[in-house]
This record gives sequence, structure tokens and C-alpha cells, in this order.
Amino acid sequence: MASENTGTGHGGTRPARVLISGASVAGPALAYWLHRYGFHVTVVERAPALRPGGQAIDVRGPALDVAARMGVLDEIRDHATDLRGMSVLDESGTEVFRSTEVTASGGRLDRGDVEILRDDLSQILVRAGGPGIEYLFDDSIAALDDGPDEIRVRFASGRERAFDLVVGADGVHSHTRRLAFGPDSGRLRPMTGHLGVWTAPNVLDLDRWQILYRLQHGPAWGGLVMSVRKNAEMRVYVGVDGEDPFDPALRDPEAQKRMIAARYADVGWEMPRLLNYMWDAPDFHCDVGLQVHLDSWSRGRVVLLGDAGYCGSPASGQGTSMAMVGAHVLAGQLKAAGGDHRAAFAAYERELRPWVTANQALAERHIAQGPPDQGVSSEGDWYDDAPGPDGRTFYEVVDDFTVRAY
Repeated sequence: MASENTGTGHGGTRPARVLISGASVAGPALAYWLHRYGFHVTVVERAPALRPGGQAIDVRGPALDVAARMGVLDEIRDHATDLRGMSVLDESGTEVFRSTEVTASGGRLDRGDVEILRDDLSQILVRAGGPGIEYLFDDSIAALDDGPDEIRVRFASGRERAFDLVVGADGVHSHTRRLAFGPDSGRLRPMTGHLGVWTAPNVLDLDRWQILYRLQHGPAWGGLVMSVRKNAEMRVYVGVDGEDPFDPALRDPEAQKRMIAARYADVGWEMPRLLNYMWDAPDFHCDVGLQVHLDSWSRGRVVLLGDAGYCGSPASGQGTSMAMVGAHVLAGQLKAAGGDHRAAFAAYERELRPWVTANQALAERHIAQGPPDQGVSSEGDWYDDAPGPDGRTFYEVVDDFTVRAY
């Protein structure tokens, strides 16, 4: 899409230079909008290429509107998990509940919301941005020097460049956040234990179906298995409670695998076979369910977006939608402010924070129903229509944001 040429810097004499750290969902979404508005956009990503794997994530409510305005909604729907329903199994492997109206990972199936694999969505958003956006892979921000007229960035590769703004869209463990805001002490709030996910062959012959295997006791939650990519693959999810959420040793993938294997050593059903695929899975990922809480989302010329600034944790079910809506709002406010980043950052936070706060609170509701991968009871109450403490249902919170033009 042609640029609208409104993103100016240095007194309006040239396009504003924006560096975005992170190329998952929030970063490419913001890059799309900023490029469209005439900014000069660079995205730096620590990985050598777009990262494979990740959870099935949800594009809901106002995020669907953002996707439509980007022209990618049809492509997102084409890559949907397209599940028909789910089964819940007890500890013996006996089915105790079945539904074609809801899934544990995606919620109600009668809405227009889209469940899609994280890596598929990331690729769609990057393609939508087009060749005018610069991507720097296998590199990261090492240091920031925030000055009165620009911010100088030293990369891990040793190169140095100057930008007008830096956006941290590098996830819940954002290095950009620590560089600009200082140590994370008190900003990260554990919500759940460790959640692991990896890809396996569809050895269960699932047909657009999800199985939730529930354990009632012990640190292992059970397993969630779903067919993806037209039944060619499965995504396997496991959860473990009781580990130190801030143990640096459990940031290492091999240590995470050993921890999961130990906690699931005596678990039945198909879990031993599914765990065998974990060891060599190239897309294995494991992390603690954390929320990020900050008094302000910006510091000088640095601003945070998505999980880096206001992660809701997987238990909220809203991380992707907050990232996509947040990208649209941040870019729009930067456009509207005409180069005044302070005014733009304040307007971005003022417009978005009430909705973000309400969406983060959804995690507490889901945790009260059980761990996020055990949210469907025998009565099928996951993503139910019961009002929460604020008097609103889950979907009333989700939908309570109006996407506007800038």
C-alpha cells in the first residue's frame, strides 16, 4: 500500500526513523502502519529468521477490524485452525465432555473470531508490510543513548545507528524494556506455571479437533492436543506448576525439557508418546504465564508495545488482540501528533490503557476456573457468559473497544 507520508521527524524535514525490536506479531503490525503513514521503519529480530512454532493465538473483536483495515483478514481466515470442537478426557483417558460449540484454546465457535498459529500470523503481517520495511535478523539492541534530538542505538553485532524513536515489541522478557526502564523487579506478575508447546505429527489422527487431557493432582496440568494445518500436524501443550517462575536455569530450553519430562514421568494416556516428540522439536517453546504491569509505557524516546508493555499472560486469551490493536493505536497517534512523540505516547496510553487493564483482569477469571489448558469443565463453562467482577462477560470486555481512523 502506498505511504500516506505523514510520519515526519527532525522538524518535518525528513521521515521519522523508527526502530522496532521484535518481529513476532506486535512488531510487524506496527511496522505495517508506520510504513503506511510515511515513517522510515527498521525491525530488528534476535532470531536468524522469523521464529517457527508458538501457540495457537486468537484474533478477536476489534483486532478483526484492525486486520480488515490492513487488508489481511481474509488471509488470516484462510490460515485459521478451523477446529470443529473438542473433547475432555479424565485422568484414565475416558471422555467426560464433548462440544462442537467451544474449544479450550479458542473459545466460542459461533463468533467471527479467528484462531491461528502464531508463526502463520507473523508471516502474514510481515508480508503485508511489503519490501519498504527494513528487517535486521540475527541481531538485537545492546545499548541505547537517548538524546534531545535522536536516540543512538548500538546493536549486538557492533553496528551503531541513530533513530528518532525506539519501540520495544520484544515480548514479555523484553530486553528493550530493561534497557530503557531499568530492572524488571516488581513489573512481572506470575499468573500460571510453565506452559510448554511443540509440534508433532498427527499421530492421533485428529480431524480439526482438540483433546484436553486433565490431571487432578500434582504439578503436571495434563495435556492439550489439537490438529493444525489441515490435520497435517498437531500442536501439543503441557503445563507444570510449582517451579520458581524466575529461575534463570529454566530459561534454557534443554533444562525446560528435562523439567517437563520429570514432571510427566508417570502420566498416562498418550502423553509418553507425545513427549517423545518434544526432545527434537525445532519449535519447542516454554515459558511462565506472566503479566507485565508498568506505571507508564514510555520513557523518553522509547515506547513499549504488546507483551513488552502490558502482557496479559496466556490465561487472558487476549495477548494477540491487544498487540494488534495497540499497534494500530500507537501508529495512529504518532501520525496524528505530527512528530511530537511525547504527545503521541501519552495519547496512545490514554486511549488504550483502560481496555488493556480490563483484558488483563480476564486472566484472573480464567485462572479461577482452572489452569488455562483445563478451562472446560464437565459443564463446558470456559469462556462462558457469566458476568465477571466488573459486571461484564468475557466477550463484552473483548469487544469494548472502537477502532477509529487517524
